[in-house]
Amino acid sequence: MNPQGLYDPQWEHDACGVGFVVDIKGRKSNQIVRDALQVLVNLCHRGAAGAEPNTGDGAGILMQVPHSFLKKACGQLGIELPGPREYGVGMVYLPPDPSERYKCEKLFEEIVASEDLPFLGWRTVPMADSSLGKTARFSEPIIRQVFIGRDPKLPNDLAFERKLYVIRKLAEKGIRYSGIKGGDWFYIVSLSCRTIIYKGMLMSDQLDKFYPELNDRSMESALALVHSRFSTNTFPSWYRAHPYRYVAHNGEINTLRGNVSWMRARQSMLRSDVWGPDIRKLFPIIHEDGSDSAMFDNVLEFLILSGRSLPHAMMMMIPEPWEHHESMPDEKRAFYQYHSCLMEPWDGPASIAFTDGVKIGACLDRNGLRPSRYYVTKDDRVIMASEVGVLDIPPNMIAQKGRLQPGRMFLIDTEQGRIVADDELKKKMAKERPYRLWLDENLVRLEDLPEPPHVHEPDHKTVVRRQQVFGYTFELEVFQPPYRP
Repeated sequence: MNPQGLYDPQWEHDACGVGFVVDIKGRKSNQIVRDALQVLVNLCHRGAAGAEPNTGDGAGILMQVPHSFLKKACGQLGIELPGPREYGVGMVYLPPDPSERYKCEKLFEEIVASEDLPFLGWRTVPMADSSLGKTARFSEPIIRQVFIGRDPKLPNDLAFERKLYVIRKLAEKGIRYSGIKGGDWFYIVSLSCRTIIYKGMLMSDQLDKFYPELNDRSMESALALVHSRFSTNTFPSWYRAHPYRYVAHNGEINTLRGNVSWMRARQSMLRSDVWGPDIRKLFPIIHEDGSDSAMFDNVLEFLILSGRSLPHAMMMMIPEPWEHHESMPDEKRAFYQYHSCLMEPWDGPASIAFTDGVKIGACLDRNGLRPSRYYVTKDDRVIMASEVGVLDIPPNMIAQKGRLQPGRMFLIDTEQGRIVADDELKKKMAKERPYRLWLDENLVRLEDLPEPPHVHEPDHKTVVRRQQVFGYTFELEVFQPPYRP
């Protein structure tokens, strides 16, 4: 939203409820989804409502693509889905006007065709908005799922995810700025072969009422991330609800203006063998009309799809304090020092839960100002949330309790079927590349640069150049006394 009156989007922050439930061994079940929805209901007090008690700031759930459910639902429409991860599914907000919606969909289909991927079809997501307040219904979009097949030439899931990312970027620019009257409604909530997001301008207890299919027993996932939004000084909206494509966030990014400006400045220098000529299609990396959480998610997504692992990218964006950490191993210090030359920290009081659909975890800001706690159960589940008591667990089933530590990462890898310790994880990251060698060979320090030549008797040209550098104009020079060396 653009600045207007006393409102300026740069001051948008939020303080929310966030949590996740995951089966450590990666076993998909409907129980994980049910438990996550219960966590969300129990975080209802962490969300917010407007003057209408039934219009919320936002609520949502991110989970693995529920293949069994989608295959059944699409089969009823004559859409034949291939096997798991052989197709991408998108959740798309579209304009209520049928003619404008048709234009958006047709343009999206053309973009998919231009990227040489098979378009499989659209499915309208059933919605029940009777529990929603007037404000939420007034801005309610039509929500449809889009299905895109995978090109057999794409070697792995990550390559497919990259292609879906390119399609999403092209669609965001092509449709929202195409002149289509309803283009402002268009928003891609998620587009992935791994994950799917159900969210909206809802209260926590409205999510599974608004999306009745979340109650289907064939909705299965090995992990689920939920969020209840409390926007302290911002306007709630459908697309600003969490989770985003990789994160759900409680807190605020205080360094946001610098982070966004530096990212914008770096775009002209971005090169990648992974993206090739497609990299120009991705700009701008950050959509600056989003919240601080959305912009963080934009950068995290770009780093992951460009080849860095999820924990690697999170360590880049939220580094632990390393400059004056006397006992930190040199390998880890070199990792942080090297990446500080590439990206500045995204700093502020924040608890961030993150997932790529395989790994899921959370971390705190370096000061630990947004605490979060977790339980590990004896049946290999982890329940993490911004507070305790979000899910009833019999005491005899609890194997371990803990809380997130400032600057430390809590990570569950469902492929490996285990919790990866912070020390093990960061030691592995630090040893992947010879960061200390690269720093020793390439780092240039300002104090090591030779002294610039000193001009003792400047001529007229150098004086004018200096005046221009410091903001003098020709109009001002008229009133300046003549130069006296």
